[in-house]
Amino acid sequence: MNDECRKRAAGTVLLIMLLLVGCSQSGHDGKVEQVGEDARDVHLAEVHWTYSGEEGPDHWGKLSPDFAPCSEGLEQSPIDLTNATTVDGGAFERRIGETALTIEQRARVMNLVDNGHTIQVTNDVPMALDLDGKHYELVQYHFHAPSEHTINGEFAPLEVHFVHKSAAGELAVIGVLVEEGEHDPIWDPVLAALPTHDGESRHIEDLELDMSELRPLPKRYYRYHGSLTTPPCSEGVEWFVMAEKRQISPEQMATLVPLLDNNNRPVQPLGERELVLVSVE
Repeated sequence: MNDECRKRAAGTVLLIMLLLVGCSQSGHDGKVEQVGEDARDVHLAEVHWTYSGEEGPDHWGKLSPDFAPCSEGLEQSPIDLTNATTVDGGAFERRIGETALTIEQRARVMNLVDNGHTIQVTNDVPMALDLDGKHYELVQYHFHAPSEHTINGEFAPLEVHFVHKSAAGELAVIGVLVEEGEHDPIWDPVLAALPTHDGESRHIEDLELDMSELRPLPKRYYRYHGSLTTPPCSEGVEWFVMAEKRQISPEQMATLVPLLDNNNRPVQPLGERELVLVSVE
């Protein structure tokens, strides 16, 4: 082999080595690093996204390769909850497995943070969702205003997402649509402790918050396979959305909604997915 050939071969080997090193260091393993809102992965956390403008929902898929599902995914959330197939709860459980919620005690500690996209809350209470033979623990709950899911094209003023995660990293989310009506005292401790600006966090102790009232399993709920509603829009999320809206007073609504600043993703096509309305009455 002459000198010129040896130089070319060495250059080729070096290029291959650099490519392999680059792939091993910058590749993403596909696991869901984001639970509901902000990415926990450092790389994803550095990607700025918003709910409007050039970094809004129409552009999320172009902001990072990791966000590709936002524009390319076929099972995205939220959706319009219309034309659902109504099924009996008993028959549905025999088909897909029992769905049950467990709550062990009242919450005594609460942490709230305004992460720039929503207000996120965590409590010290072990709360779980057993679904299709899998066990999911409540990780956090957060708020969107107006609602992300719609029913027959109609938005609610507010939606709460209770995000649950299995030991394998799988997600199940219970969505609750909220409208103005009667005062609901169960939300008073949360609303009294709300952060008021981006990055602010609150730590509250000595609570007496009945979590079973905060996050009940509804008697009628929609179920479908979907995704996170924020980047990276990862799919494989099990969604449950209450069919009946909960109520809070106009004063309670006015305390929370102005802090959220229209943080709802537009509804996505249902496509070939099955949407069912489960009745357990």
